[in-house]
Order: sequence, then C-alpha cells, then structure tokens
Amino acid sequence: MTARIIDGKQVAADMRAELKQEVAGLKEQGITPGLGVILVGDDPASVSYVTGKERTCDELGIYSDHHHLPAETAQADLMALVRKMNADPKINGILVQLPLPKHMDESEVIFAIDPAKDVDGFHPVSVGKMVVGEKTFLPCTPHGVLHLLLRSGVQIEGSHVVIVGRSNIVGKPLANMLIQKSPTGNATVTVCHTRTKDLAHYTRQADIVVAAAGRPNTITADMVKDGVVVIDVGVNRVEDATKKRGYRLVGDVDFEVVKEKASLITPVPGGVGPMTITMLMVNTVESAKRAGGVSK
Repeated sequence: MTARIIDGKQVAADMRAELKQEVAGLKEQGITPGLGVILVGDDPASVSYVTGKERTCDELGIYSDHHHLPAETAQADLMALVRKMNADPKINGILVQLPLPKHMDESEVIFAIDPAKDVDGFHPVSVGKMVVGEKTFLPCTPHGVLHLLLRSGVQIEGSHVVIVGRSNIVGKPLANMLIQKSPTGNATVTVCHTRTKDLAHYTRQADIVVAAAGRPNTITADMVKDGVVVIDVGVNRVEDATKKRGYRLVGDVDFEVVKEKASLITPVPGGVGPMTITMLMVNTVESAKRAGGVSK
C-alpha cells in the first residue's frame, strides 16, 4: 500500500479561491479586510515568509500595511507601531513576524496586540478562549492541519491522535483543538516529544500521527501502523551537494518509507506549509467581518 498524498498546495489554493470571492463580497458592502505586518531585521526565512504574505494579500484583495524595521529598532518604537495599528480602523489583523531580534521582548509585543486583531492566535486572551472552547482566532499552522484533515475526508472524532512536539505554536494548541467538543474535535490525544521514553510505543497506537518536533527522521516506518494518517509539520534543512543551494528541505518523517505504510501523508514541502498563510488570511477576513458587523 502506498499512501495518498495530501496536497497542501491544492487545498490552500481551493481555500484561497473561496476567500477571494468572500473578500469581493465584503468590498461590495464597503468592508476591505486589512492586515498589518511588522518585520524587524533581515532574517532570510522571515523575509521570505512576509513576502509570501504580501503576495497572498494582493492575490485575495486584502489591504496590506507592511513595515520593515531595522534590526536595531528600539523596543519602544516597535511597541508604538503596534499601538498605532491597534487604533487604525483599516487594520483588522496585526502580525509581528517572529523571531524578533534578541534585544526585544517577544512576550511584551504579543501581549500589546489588541486581541480583536490577534490573527496569529498567540495572545493569552486568544489562547485562553481556545482552551475553554470559546470562539477566537486559532493559531494558523495547527488550524491549517485541521483543515487538511477535514478536506481529505479523515475522521477526527474518535480517532487516537499522537502529536510529537509540544511547542506553543503547533503541539500545544493542536492538542487543545482536537479534544474540544466540536466537529473538528472529539479525538483522543496523546502529546509526545523528543524526551518521551519509547516514542514508538505511542506512535504505533495512533490513527493519526502529527510530527512537529523539528528533527529529521523522527518518525520512521517501524514507528507507525499500517493505514495511519501522517501529517508532517517539520521543515528541516539537510545538506545536499546535488542541489544548487547546497541543501534540501525535509520534514520530521522518513517520507519515502513511511508512505508505504500510511493511508494518507503530507509531503515536505507542499503539505502543511501552504496552509499557514492561508489560515492567516482566513483569520484576517473573519476579523474584518466582526468589525463590520457581518460575522455569523
């Protein structure tokens, strides 16, 4: 058995087409969703990610207010810009690209964002609402994982999901989403990590494995059962002299061998990655609808 590939690029493209129509409908009502993006410094991965966000805003008709600040920017100046965006009615969502330079306090910046504009879902108010099951903005990557599962026809309710990774960005929020009493929840969830003893003991029991540990080959073929659904969130650079740039991107799963046992699997790249920016746009449009009084 060879797994069916979950094409994150196609799922994201389908969702963006739906969003584009929704944005056009909102504009007819005088509502233009707006996203404020702040990038501090020139980290290559962050620059690439922010460029992708701007491109997607343009594609969907979302207003984008982009600020690229020098790495030496003072914390007070960044906080002032966040407060300015909080007060700007044209901005429905605020995204401060992480990581920030080492001299900055990331928590202070995240806490300063108006929860009504917290489209990254990182503010403690957003996290608290997520945990208790209240409507809020969900973190983009785990929210994207849910949509990949749902749109691929995977049954979440009643399934045993083993998440390998406990970050605040993926592992912890995804676990909370999956245990909720909701159409996207009702799963039995086990959270493991790189310090878990006998990791394979847990992953072999899983109907769905989500790998988000940030380490290549964390999940190998002997660690999963036949027919498992595998979602690979990891993005790792490994040296490859055959590539022009000297490296290639791989996930946390030993893809070539695990796909021979799985029923469905996401590739890296082209799996979870395209969903993250898409879910950011979903949250921004939802924020605009709430601000305009048209949210369901």
